[in-house]
Amino acid sequence: MPEREDSEPAVTTGAPVGVVGAGTMGVGVAQCFAEAGYPVVVVDPDPAALSSGPARLRAGVRMAKLLRRRSSPSLEDRVIWSEDVPDLAPALFVVECAREKVPVKEEILRRLDQICGPETVFASCTSCIPITRLGSFTGRPDRVIGTHFMNPAPLKDAVEVIRAPRTSERTVRRTVDLLAELGKRALVVRDAPGFVTNRVLMLTLNEAAAVLGEGTADAETVDRVFQDCFGHPMGPLRTADLIGLDTVLDSLDVLREFTGDERFRPCALLARHVAEGSVGRKSGRGFYQYPEQRQRPEHHLVPRGGASHG
Repeated sequence: MPEREDSEPAVTTGAPVGVVGAGTMGVGVAQCFAEAGYPVVVVDPDPAALSSGPARLRAGVRMAKLLRRRSSPSLEDRVIWSEDVPDLAPALFVVECAREKVPVKEEILRRLDQICGPETVFASCTSCIPITRLGSFTGRPDRVIGTHFMNPAPLKDAVEVIRAPRTSERTVRRTVDLLAELGKRALVVRDAPGFVTNRVLMLTLNEAAAVLGEGTADAETVDRVFQDCFGHPMGPLRTADLIGLDTVLDSLDVLREFTGDERFRPCALLARHVAEGSVGRKSGRGFYQYPEQRQRPEHHLVPRGGASHG
């Protein structure tokens, strides 16, 4: 059936927005939709992630209030936490926020494709994996799109939206309109490994870690050079700690796989930090120490009921 050319909402009244994954990005994305008044269902098979999710959501809401962003006392009541993917069946828009591993995302998308109606849009918060590859795991590549939210999602004004060759104009329009309701500006780019942001950023973070590992400068000096000489609000090493060094490592591996470019090989210091569990702010230690923010690193999403999801 041909697509309608007239405008339509991405989410109808009463239909929840789905979020797969209750990690840092998943909770942040859930907060964005809840702040805009949408009911949200967050699915994650990890009981620890679900049990800590409400507290992390409350912390995000408090931060938003301190920075005078929109918020409401009933925001937390709009978010439902679940271990079961079938709870996403009523959603017309699902944002996948799983770990940056192709097999993990493949299992999630195949499962969602079975459960959700044919009109549902699947938006991936992937950092680097081409949307064309992700769309191939479904029977609806025209309704698969990239929505690369930045961390912390509630405090960022723009989202990198990735359109694959088979992503329909209708899907792009629905996504851009929905993001506008969240107060987010959509920056639409073509599909490619790493898109614009991480094709450039991950090289910078990796090289900054290599410079640190070689002893050219300490971490504070490396970051001050970028802040004081280039006017960056945050240096590359603190940025890497904020993203999560495990996520940076996964992203570099994906970029290396899909581009065949050895420039994306993770440097020794980065790989060592991740192997030791020093993955940045969320673990309390990375290139810097964050004793007041120590929490469990991002979990690996594990399937329930026979199909992997996150």
